[in-house]
Amino acid sequence: MIIAVVATAAFMIIGGLLVGARPLTPQGLVSALFWPDGKIDSIIVWMLRLPRSLAAFLGGAGLSISGYLLQTLTRNPLAGPGLTGVTSGAVAAIVFCFTFVPWLSSLYYPLVGMTGGLGAALVTFWIARGSTGRPLHLALGGISVSLFLGAVTIYILLLSGAQVQSMLFWLSGGFQGRTWIQLAYMAPWVAVGLIGALLAHRVLDLLTLSEDAAAGMGLQLKLWKPLLLLLAVLPVAGVVPVAGPVAFVGLATPHIARLLKPGGQGWTVALAAALGGLMVTVADLLARSIAAPRELPVGIITALIGGPVFIYLVQARNVTFRSGGKG
Repeated sequence: MIIAVVATAAFMIIGGLLVGARPLTPQGLVSALFWPDGKIDSIIVWMLRLPRSLAAFLGGAGLSISGYLLQTLTRNPLAGPGLTGVTSGAVAAIVFCFTFVPWLSSLYYPLVGMTGGLGAALVTFWIARGSTGRPLHLALGGISVSLFLGAVTIYILLLSGAQVQSMLFWLSGGFQGRTWIQLAYMAPWVAVGLIGALLAHRVLDLLTLSEDAAAGMGLQLKLWKPLLLLLAVLPVAGVVPVAGPVAFVGLATPHIARLLKPGGQGWTVALAAALGGLMVTVADLLARSIAAPRELPVGIITALIGGPVFIYLVQARNVTFRSGGKG
């Protein structure tokens, strides 16, 4: 399944190289890919569309990993980067630095986003009484924190004056104009989150039982819970400075991965990452082709895709955290 999803994403990336304000023919694409000559088609493929599509895939994978870890850590089906306040915290911190600390290099924005995301997540978990709170507690806590930080972000934008225009498209989520530099900028943060989640697959298996059962089997919760929270925030810290807040990916794709029952937490993590990458790749392709030559924010497309999934999750009474189980 993972190979099939990744292959589908690769097909969408290659096919997406043909689509845009300047469509390319298959022959022109092959020539630009394998025999770049520095002309307009080669520039479009190598400098604009290919790094953008790869950034979309990587960003979706990172958000899915974050959502999967947060849902497993809290044993809450409604947990996700957006609903737990992680995304809002990262966005508010980055907007603050962009407006009031303009001399700060964007290289530090992932650290800024990580600090804001961790702070917002800790406040949300405190409101929800840690991982023992009911899903409703976490949802209400996350919504409260997100609304407050959203209001703070809007107020800062009102104070930013002429800079507000450069932030609006970023705040709606998108990969327009993303380059190889920004792809390399995001990759280490997502890689650490993915590798850490894969290495901690046995810990995730124990946490699907219960905290008491996991502690009874020797798991050091005081060590692993903060570590897993950090691993969940790291991908968001890498993705948000590049793409802005992209909605619903971290909430929906982990559940889709579980429904496909790949077997084992490690396989489920990898499948969730692949599905997240595919979802955002498709959303980015739609965003730049539906109204070409104009573009829609990717966040709008992912919201249209993930919204029905979110409604289903809210209506569902029984959600499992065991890969391959139900009920």
